[in-house]
Amino acid sequence: MAEIAVLFVIKKIGIAVAGDTLKLAIPLFAKKTELKKVELVTALPVNMRQIKKELEIINAFLKELGMNGYKETWVRQVRRLAHDMEDVVDEFMYVIGKNKERESRAYVKKIIKKPKPLFSLDEIATKADRINRQLMELSKRLGRWTQPILSGGSIPATKYDTEQQQLYLPGHDYSITDAELVGIDKNRQTLIESLCLEDCSLRIIAVWGMGGLGKSTLVNNVYKNEATVSNFNYRAWLSISQSCRVLDIWRNMLKELCGKESREFDAENMSSTELKVELTKILDQKRYLIILDDVWLATDFLKIREVLVDNGLGSRVIITTRIEEVASIAENGCKISLEPLDNHDAWLLFCRKAFPKIEDHICPPELEQCGMDIIDKCDGLPLALVAIGSLLSFKSKNNKDWRLFYNQLISEVHNNENLNWVEKILNLSYKHLPNHLKYCFLYCAMFPEDYLIHRKRLIRLWISEGFIEQKGACSLEDVAEGYLAELVQRSMLQVVACNSFDRVQCLRMHDIVRELAIFQSKKESFCTIYDDTHGVAQVGLDSRRVSVLRCNNDIRSSIDPSRLHTFIAFDTTMALSSWSSFIFSESKYLNVLDLSGLPIETIPYSVGELFNLRFLCLNDTNVKEFPKSVTKLSNLQTLSLERTQLLNFPRGFSNLKKLRHLLVWKLVDATYKSLNNWESMEPFEGLWDLKELQYLNEVRATKAFVSNLGNLSQLRSLCITYVRSSHCVQLCNSLSKMQHLTRLNIRARNEDELLLLDDFTLSNPLEKLELVGQLSEGTLESPFFSIHGYKLLQIELSWCKLTVNPVARLAEFSDLTELRLTRVYTGPWLYFPANWFPKLKKAVLWDLQQVKQIFIQEGALANLHYLHIDSLMELRDIPVGIEFLSSVKEAYFTRMHSDFVRNLQTGKISHIPKVHWSTQGVSTDLTGLANLPGASNMTNTNPEWRILGGSGWENSVP
Repeated sequence: MAEIAVLFVIKKIGIAVAGDTLKLAIPLFAKKTELKKVELVTALPVNMRQIKKELEIINAFLKELGMNGYKETWVRQVRRLAHDMEDVVDEFMYVIGKNKERESRAYVKKIIKKPKPLFSLDEIATKADRINRQLMELSKRLGRWTQPILSGGSIPATKYDTEQQQLYLPGHDYSITDAELVGIDKNRQTLIESLCLEDCSLRIIAVWGMGGLGKSTLVNNVYKNEATVSNFNYRAWLSISQSCRVLDIWRNMLKELCGKESREFDAENMSSTELKVELTKILDQKRYLIILDDVWLATDFLKIREVLVDNGLGSRVIITTRIEEVASIAENGCKISLEPLDNHDAWLLFCRKAFPKIEDHICPPELEQCGMDIIDKCDGLPLALVAIGSLLSFKSKNNKDWRLFYNQLISEVHNNENLNWVEKILNLSYKHLPNHLKYCFLYCAMFPEDYLIHRKRLIRLWISEGFIEQKGACSLEDVAEGYLAELVQRSMLQVVACNSFDRVQCLRMHDIVRELAIFQSKKESFCTIYDDTHGVAQVGLDSRRVSVLRCNNDIRSSIDPSRLHTFIAFDTTMALSSWSSFIFSESKYLNVLDLSGLPIETIPYSVGELFNLRFLCLNDTNVKEFPKSVTKLSNLQTLSLERTQLLNFPRGFSNLKKLRHLLVWKLVDATYKSLNNWESMEPFEGLWDLKELQYLNEVRATKAFVSNLGNLSQLRSLCITYVRSSHCVQLCNSLSKMQHLTRLNIRARNEDELLLLDDFTLSNPLEKLELVGQLSEGTLESPFFSIHGYKLLQIELSWCKLTVNPVARLAEFSDLTELRLTRVYTGPWLYFPANWFPKLKKAVLWDLQQVKQIFIQEGALANLHYLHIDSLMELRDIPVGIEFLSSVKEAYFTRMHSDFVRNLQTGKISHIPKVHWSTQGVSTDLTGLANLPGASNMTNTNPEWRILGGSGWENSVP
């Protein structure tokens, strides 16, 4: 791993000493007579090249010994010097950049006083010279103990990770898909029978065994796919982290039971007593099934159990645990002990992962013996089989490579007789990651346990950290997404949710994998996880990245701010005084600063000295304005100000030429009942000069901005709001110049403003399109829809007031996977004939005020998975033909008329696993509904539930 730190700085030095860069430095070297250390400054480029060459040799040496072990003390010294040199390169590039700025500006020296630079060439040259001399000394030391290699000998391998603590955290073994499940039939049937026991008392069911055996996978399979589960009125899945408080568990339980967007309960602000009362009241009335995943202590479960009412309705609680003591809480007959897979099932699972593209996953004969040897070493652990199989799926299918792999595995196994299989196998998987993926993988460990990592956020962080290299004409975002796909395919990250066209939306790191990454990160001084829940937490002086999960004390004494490159705060309760003073004034090398959710209102002027800052996230804070100094952040790539109070920027903000992602909006209507539920940023002078912008969400339309929008030729995502009719001609003209746009959101100024988009066209197709506002009847016949409509994957039309039913036209766009219609149509009915929308997976119909009936013909919407009908107050009967929608997994009928709920014909929707309903604030007697056939899979949701948030697609729920 040390070679990754070395490679990283080699790449940065290469950029710094490239010809184009040094040309910019010539004016500075020409002024060397003014400098105190003329010789050092003159020698700076030579020294930097010398350091680069030395590091390249060291890197080659480390790669040679990477699998055999090496002297940790020496490697730590190399890593420290590599980090020091990285800082020197950053300083050098900063000085060159500032000099270029001064030369490009018309400075009036007598009027404007030149600001004192953060660094001087004298200082940089001195540091580089010192590093060069220290590196030479390290190389001499190296020669004193590498002689055995040069003479044909070898260095004996050190015992692998003997100091590693065997720490495990709760896991979600979802790395095996339902189609790949093997060896669980007996346990699966036992679990189903435990759920179906005639005993109407509350029963506790335990699934237990060592980590990696598939406890969560087994329970999740039954939870998702078994019709038995639908007999419960309430269901909730709760992950129980080691550090999770019972109060947090109760809050999450209340949210799960009442719906994530429930506004009836303010769970975050409820006391322990209030939560207990509400949960007891809710669970006392209905038959419920609650999953408590990865319970660590019996005492924790006993505290949680205080709200689990025995209501005599046959409620069930399933706990998964690695601890037999916890499993003993379950009644006899309700304990399921998982064992490793037998050789037959282990072989089936291994082959399915190792040979995914071969028909029937048949192992080639020449690999069978080596494959069986590997199976023996995995000892039947599913997680180990998945990791090894996935790793081998990327290797050449020849016996030599496989036997080499097996020999390395044997060496690792015999170093520790009591080895924990899962951790060791995953450690080997980590070692076999390509260098470009190692930092990306370790970075995911900075997120909290059980955290859902959103794809876009992770990619932006990776780019800001410099982990992503340009590849040909591909954008950095595309390259990063490829890296993400590789990590998923290697079972290092688990996909939690995808959008309608199967693009990853969020991921989770398996907790055991995360623990491995945390250990490795600390060992390599890559990052440190700060959590002082159980006392003082020491970060370490060499830590360059810090993730704060819990901060009850003053963190300043644990961090060397001068070496800090990344600071991400997940504890939104941490006191301002514990971090703000050193972050803004002493951590001048910061690349990433994420303060989302913290109670901060002002940003100090010293933020301008964070010359290296590339990622600044202040989402969900109370920040109202930026100081003028923010215009000095010339390296800033991502600025995220979602759900803040800041919509205007200081003059000179257009100097931030490297901005790639500018995300700004303020929520003003949490009910989402108006056309403009949020306010967007005011375009500043020169916004259109930020040529590297990829994502611009959200910006108000002005005459100047609309006319210059075409300059932003790299835009991939744009949300433009408050569009007037008078803007539309120029807007269409500017959009026609976009070559890379894939996501477009156009919102009118108000519901009476007409969006004149009849001439709208683009040179390339879009993936996602959202039009919000009144449309002319000819809009859907515009050149864009005629040419590219059939390539659209997601479309939303809102507040359009069309008199002609648009569904027939939209049905021609055969690739659509998601359709959202909100106040789009003023007619009385919607009709879906056979074969319409063949690929549509998600359909949302909201507030179609005049629609009285919906007709669905057999064969229409053949692949629909998700249906949501909201606020159709004239609709009194469920859609005719809904029984033909055999693929629907979830249906929501929210804020509907009470007659609609009374007329729910459950016999026609009993095929839908999950059905949720609510009325529009109307108190209705629905007691008879529960006695109808199939009513057990229905849930009453809160009337105020809304499906949209923020700027559309990415923020939609559920």
